[in-house]
Amino acid sequence: MIDLGLDKLALIGAVALIVIGPEKLPKVARTVGHLLGKARRYGADVKAEVNRSMEMEELAKVRKQFEDAAHDVGASVQGSLNEAQQAFGELQQGIGDAFDANAYQTPLAEYKPPRKNWRLRRSHTPMWFKQQTGLRRHVQSGAARVARHRPKSL
Repeated sequence: MIDLGLDKLALIGAVALIVIGPEKLPKVARTVGHLLGKARRYGADVKAEVNRSMEMEELAKVRKQFEDAAHDVGASVQGSLNEAQQAFGELQQGIGDAFDANAYQTPLAEYKPPRKNWRLRRSHTPMWFKQQTGLRRHVQSGAARVARHRPKSL
């Protein structure tokens, strides 16, 4: 940059005082200060814009790398999934052939759904399990339930 020492600034100030005059010097100094401030702000804006564009380019590169990596992972997962489906299909076909070969040898019994007797199943539940899980152990009327949960009076 420009090397301005104290002696050079004093020389410039003296020449400006002689050329411009003492009445207009404060106004000219203020104008020069405003112009220098605008120039600095413009330089800072340009620098910030350049930094932003460089960061955007870096982010675009990183995003592209992530997309490529995700695509590669997706392709490898899809390939292994296809292999697993093929193996499963072959296994299923082998099992189907085995069932077809044995179908005429042993007749299968007709399926009957189990009887649903929930009272019987509930009565066979152990008492300790009912107590632990919060199941009711005995029947209580509505009035008794209200009385049980009513706050105690003093």
